[in-house]
Amino acid sequence: MNLTAALRYLDQHINLEATAGRAEGLSLERMGTLVGVLGDPQKAYPVIHITGTNGKGSVARMVTSLLRECGLSVGTYTSPHLEAINERIAYDGEPIDDASFAAAISAVAAVEELAGITPSYFEILTAAAFTHFADVAVDVAVIEVGMLGRWDATNVADATVAVLTNIGHDHTDGEGDWRRAIAEEKIGIVKPGSTFICGETGADLQELLGATLAERTWLRGTDFDCVHQTLAVGGHSLTLRTPLCEVEEVSLPLHGSHQVDNASIALAAVEAFFDRGIDEELIRQGFASVNVPGRFEIVHREPTIVLDAAHNLDGARVCRATLNEEFTLLGSLVIVAGFLNGREPAEMLEALGAGDAGFLIACTPDSPRAVPAPVVAAAADSLGIVAESVPDVESALARALALAGPDDLILVTGSLYVVGPARTYLRTEILAQ
Repeated sequence: MNLTAALRYLDQHINLEATAGRAEGLSLERMGTLVGVLGDPQKAYPVIHITGTNGKGSVARMVTSLLRECGLSVGTYTSPHLEAINERIAYDGEPIDDASFAAAISAVAAVEELAGITPSYFEILTAAAFTHFADVAVDVAVIEVGMLGRWDATNVADATVAVLTNIGHDHTDGEGDWRRAIAEEKIGIVKPGSTFICGETGADLQELLGATLAERTWLRGTDFDCVHQTLAVGGHSLTLRTPLCEVEEVSLPLHGSHQVDNASIALAAVEAFFDRGIDEELIRQGFASVNVPGRFEIVHREPTIVLDAAHNLDGARVCRATLNEEFTLLGSLVIVAGFLNGREPAEMLEALGAGDAGFLIACTPDSPRAVPAPVVAAAADSLGIVAESVPDVESALARALALAGPDDLILVTGSLYVVGPARTYLRTEILAQ
């Protein structure tokens, strides 16, 4: 296969990620069969497995950077992607090239009939990632869970270190004891003999989270934490503590206090993997080189343009807090926003603090799950926000740039399906000029 054929093959399989369809009869049997026919490539290297409602991708990138700084070759599997599907499968921090991506997908396609099953889009990608990492002989794989946990396709891997970032309100109907239900699903990645790095600090879940199959559990706030932080140019300066070390003057070039928590989780995960403290300079260098596209990413000045893929209420609240705490606006705030079904537009706009914006431009993300832009604009209007709707992300961003002056800030947010196309448009049409 070439890249075009590989993408065509993928599109012939059900993509629950794109449609948010409800999977019935959850099981790992199909995925287990698929990787079994491939020779169980996920067993060829140790795995650090990361789950949680928010922060998985950021923690995965931090863990990858720290491991690389320690001299290991690292395979990283994340989802979804921002601009190109190759981003999901990375080697030493760089996305897989087109030919290697096609080869990995081809390897899975070649055994589909032999396996006797029809895998999903996400199962194919996951199996391809496991296969590629085995082929290039990574020292360790950093694997981000998709939308599940216990029944996620990635969970055919048995992790040396299992990580939970947090428990929040996403992909749930909010009925009953939903926090416990989500936590029970997420901790299904914790296997016997592993180390469990728990970033969730809610008192209501501590008994459950302390009773996993892990050989040992490290809790944020008890066993590891950020013990001191100050705002610095472009991010934060941190003092981090784990059971194995305490390191000061760690520069984290990311915005938002949530990234401080993510940094403490990432360091704990890496030190648990090595089962020893890491040289302080390696820690500093590892964090200093972290880059997380699409997560409160500043991509332009005059006007300032911020891309933040806040796709749920918790993410929206964090986005608002980061903007209020770390930025002084000399001009007006212009918001470009688009949402997917399952998000109440008015609630998301309130969480984002859109009432403080001088103008809001609603767009329709390129997704079967998109909330139409006029619906978002109507929700804004009901909140007293001056808004208009445009048909797509690129047109919305062009409109925002036409309105904004050099002292204004444009916030592009609401979904990866908004931030990804915006990033591509800026890179190819605006910044290239």
